[in-house]
Amino acid sequence: MNNRTIGGIVVGVVLLLGLTGWASTAPYLSNQGLGRTPGVIIGGTDTPAPSDFTSLNGGRGPLIMKMAGFPPFVVHLSYAGTPDGVITATRPDGGYWARRVREGTGDGWLRFGDETFAMHAAEVVGDARIPLLEQWSARTGMPMDSPGPEPLRDWEVFVWTPR
Repeated sequence: MNNRTIGGIVVGVVLLLGLTGWASTAPYLSNQGLGRTPGVIIGGTDTPAPSDFTSLNGGRGPLIMKMAGFPPFVVHLSYAGTPDGVITATRPDGGYWARRVREGTGDGWLRFGDETFAMHAAEVVGDARIPLLEQWSARTGMPMDSPGPEPLRDWEVFVWTPR
């Protein structure tokens, strides 16, 4: 073997280890019992967003979210559809996708069943979060006064609207 071949093998191994490390340590556990589910492909059919997102509450399956940008990141989220958009919530643990929204990468896609919508996420802060968390709580069944180190009232809230 020559140095060029050895160098190519080393680069390939480093890339493979990096990708495996990222996929196995992605910071999200699904809220829907689907386990650790990071990925890179959202699938589905690009579909115009509905005029009223409450229709999504009727059991179309889990919400699959993909953030725009690199690295690609796809996870399952719990949600509540509203007339104007989709509410998602996450623990206040410095999670990856919430951080990307805050850093200006709020564009992404939401998939319900086979339909994939181009959307934009915006964080809702302060007391304005509470009515949205109440809607999310009613849809997901998680009580507002849930016990634990991160009660639902402290969670971060994001509203997704069509882009």
